[in-house]
Amino acid sequence: MSFDRIESRFDREIERLGIRVKDVDQLKVRQDVFDEVTLLALYKLVHRGWITAIGGSISTGKEANVFFGERDDQDLAIKIYRIRTANFNAMSEYLIGDRRFSGIRRTRKDIVFTWTRKEFANLKRAHEVGLPVPEPYGWDRNILVMEFIGKDEVPFPQIRNVDIGDPDSVYREIVSFMKILYQDAGLVHADLSEFNILFSDRPYIIDMGQAVTLDHPRARAFLARDIANVNRYFGSLCSVRTTGEVFAEITGAPLPGGGVSGQGSPG
Repeated sequence: MSFDRIESRFDREIERLGIRVKDVDQLKVRQDVFDEVTLLALYKLVHRGWITAIGGSISTGKEANVFFGERDDQDLAIKIYRIRTANFNAMSEYLIGDRRFSGIRRTRKDIVFTWTRKEFANLKRAHEVGLPVPEPYGWDRNILVMEFIGKDEVPFPQIRNVDIGDPDSVYREIVSFMKILYQDAGLVHADLSEFNILFSDRPYIIDMGQAVTLDHPRARAFLARDIANVNRYFGSLCSVRTTGEVFAEITGAPLPGGGVSGQGSPG
């Protein structure tokens, strides 16, 4: 079925179900975002009742676009991973070694679909132990529907763009986040930095697609890198502990080799 026919069918179904499109011009963007696969996934999520209104773009990242949405009176963030342009080789580094997703086929589409499911699973784990992350609501193919972290359709800013009144307490809270994530949720964020921490009354952690379980072969290296990133950012704002001290508190073991290794995440 052609893209135009899928799009037309989706429009008719949206109209029949009374789904509001809040910003048509921003919704119907380039086909590398709303391609045939994505429209079919969005169609299914609408049918399931997860989405009752679709709005404009919240953010555009290297791997995904995030759109504002609503489910009745509840604000949503609709994250859409771009299948055509996703860096699936970088994604594979975080999937290989994760027993939850072993045996996936290494095609671009399968990796992106698995990545979406992985972010849903990671957010669910973190949310269930009380951490300040978007609550995940549902997913299909390359689309993740989750809680909107913001107000009046505007997301909270990244922490790097905020004048923090008490950086010391915020630093301690983020260290506590890493500790609870590791000890209670059994995860390492693996890409924690000032770019995926939002801030309002408190810090909120986003972008957890790359987070790995503790049995991942590079979990501890990723944790050391997360700590080093947080220390680098807060080091000019307040007094910070050493990477080794924080690592030992979180894991109960010394930092292997005393160093930090690992590569950046895809998104």
